[in-house]
Amino acid sequence: MSAGTAGRNVSELGKVDRTFFDEVIYPHLGAERDDVALGPRHGVDFGVLDVGGRAVVLATDPLSVLPALGFERAGTLAVDVVLADVGVSGIAPTHLTVSFALPPEMTDEEFAAVWRGVDARASELGVAVATGHTARYAGVDYPWVGAATAIGVGDHADVVRPDGARPGDAIVVSTGPGAEVAGLFAALYGDQLDLSAEVLATARERLDDVETVRDARAAVGAGRVTAMHDATECGIQGAFVEMARGAGVRFEIERDAVPVADGVAAVCRALDVDPWHVSSSGTLVVTVAPGDAAAVVEAIEAGGTPAAVVGSVREGEGVTVDGEPVSHPEVDPSWAAHAELADRE
Repeated sequence: MSAGTAGRNVSELGKVDRTFFDEVIYPHLGAERDDVALGPRHGVDFGVLDVGGRAVVLATDPLSVLPALGFERAGTLAVDVVLADVGVSGIAPTHLTVSFALPPEMTDEEFAAVWRGVDARASELGVAVATGHTARYAGVDYPWVGAATAIGVGDHADVVRPDGARPGDAIVVSTGPGAEVAGLFAALYGDQLDLSAEVLATARERLDDVETVRDARAAVGAGRVTAMHDATECGIQGAFVEMARGAGVRFEIERDAVPVADGVAAVCRALDVDPWHVSSSGTLVVTVAPGDAAAVVEAIEAGGTPAAVVGSVREGEGVTVDGEPVSHPEVDPSWAAHAELADRE
């Protein structure tokens, strides 16, 4: 076995675990350069370069295109996920690079629809495509059809890291847990879920919650945001633990205060997964100076996204929910659920 994989099933899907990252990736990051203001860190989804005194924020993600959503909608969703990791830095994304490795069976018309979706969202958010690559390759299959890098340029003082929470801060959550998974599974596998057509239709609307950049902009524009994280793999519980651990503080969360979007609970019950443990792109966990929490919530909700103060940051360590300690899920159960349903099809 490779270093860091002992005791771990190497076939597990999703991101590599913290041990593998710390032992294999982190010690070997190429040349050391003074202009890397923030390099790779576990639990931090972006890097920062110093270029002429300006902060250049970068984040790279795979491109996932799901034909079942419709190709244009799939393109919009793909770029939403990529742009989110720069958006949560507090610096708005400004540029995008894209590399498409397309399945041989994808037609020009289908790719044109994907590109319309990418272009529409980038145009809405003021993001320019700076460079890219597009080709078809044997052996490529949906949904993973390449990768992209989002870039934002701003002031170093405006960069918000996920590990900046301070004792006394309020904790704000937007959208709530499980929205991404609810939307995707309702759209992709609705016929396999024992749910009514009405519930499935409502759950599919959760795909509209994945766009993150506008909510992140609203938050940093409304108050003193000290930390921000997009609750992707391992969900909001994973985000809470990563943020508390990174800052060396304790998060105290009230479960009933956390917003839950319509359709999420029903789909997660049907999948037998905990909505707090599954990926929810578009859900922000934000720590805010306590006097600004109400303004941040109001600003996010003004854009049509539900948000709430769900707890506070204290001295100490770990995360408690209603007074009970919780741990990092470590493995996102939505991967196993996806594999099972895909095999049935």
